[in-house]
Parts: sequence; C-alpha cells; structure tokens
Amino acid sequence: MALSARWKQHIEGWQASGLSQAEYCRQNGLNANTFSGRLHHYRSQESLGQPELIPVQVQSAPTASDTAAAGPVVLWHRQHRLEFPAAVSPRWLAELLQCLG
Repeated sequence: MALSARWKQHIEGWQASGLSQAEYCRQNGLNANTFSGRLHHYRSQESLGQPELIPVQVQSAPTASDTAAAGPVVLWHRQHRLEFPAAVSPRWLAELLQCLG
C-alpha cells in the first residue's frame, strides 16, 4: 500500500516542526495512533528505497604486519559513524551491512 501524499506531507511537516508526535497530531486534528502507523509505514518504505552502491577495491588479504600498520575500517551509515579494526572479517562486515539495510 503506497502512502498518500497527504500523509507524506504530514510526516514531513512533523519532522520539520520540532514538535512531539502527540503535539503535532493535536495541532493538526490527527489520530496519534494512525499517525504512528503511517510513520512506521513511511520509514519502512524509505528503507526499501534504491540501494546505495559504493565502489570497492578487492585486494589480497593483509599480512599481520600490514594489519598492525593499517588504520581502522570506517563506515558511514546515515548519520552514524562506525569504526572497526582493520582486521575485521569481510564476511562479518557484509552481514552487518545487510542487517543495517
């Protein structure tokens, strides 16, 4: 079910307002439970958007001395910065990225 333009406007209006959900709903005559449900649907649809592809370069596995000298692996996910040791398993990192969506 696609979210109507009306609900998208309300959700974006609420995000820009700085108000709590309850206060925004009161001021706009909206049912808070319905708003919460539409917001959940909006966020789930937003996360299903086009995947972001980033270029990667595949290299041979580093040796112990390479790993000690290498800096951390840094990932940015939305507004969060994730930092891991250079020796982090690529398979584990791929699973993490799948979970983060």
